[in-house]
Amino acid sequence: MEIHDTYLSWLRDAHAMEEQALAMLASMSDRLAHYDSLRARIDQHIAETQRQKEALRQLLERDSGTSLMKDVSGKILATGQALGGVFASDEVIKGTIAGYTFEHMEIASYNVLIATARIIGDSEAIKIYEQNLAEEQSMANWLAQNIEATTDFYLRSLGSDEPAKG
Repeated sequence: MEIHDTYLSWLRDAHAMEEQALAMLASMSDRLAHYDSLRARIDQHIAETQRQKEALRQLLERDSGTSLMKDVSGKILATGQALGGVFASDEVIKGTIAGYTFEHMEIASYNVLIATARIIGDSEAIKIYEQNLAEEQSMANWLAQNIEATTDFYLRSLGSDEPAKG
């Protein structure tokens, strides 16, 4: 496989990754009624992720077209992950951990795409990847800075009539 083919494969993977992120984020947002700041930040990141997905789709269309199979499998995986937490009483904590982990996978993916785009001279894509990377880093940092408060709120709600699950 040549460098450009590998690059396109990684770009398709990133597009599928953003599809998966949208499904997971939307599912999580719908269940965070009692976590206002977390829900607001996730909703903001949903808008960012939609823009990221569209920018990646445009890059793919420029060169080849999206991989429907990878996008569909990403959606199926995300749906399974979203449903997996439906009955967990501590899903807000597990979701925060999963979200933080997923953000770092996205950060790594965009770093790989930036490095590869530099090698093949795709300056248009580098700008897109750098913007996406900054947004993913911002979300990961926000989660890291707020995990203690989220955990504290969850634990305090265990002794109340207020559902912690959201």
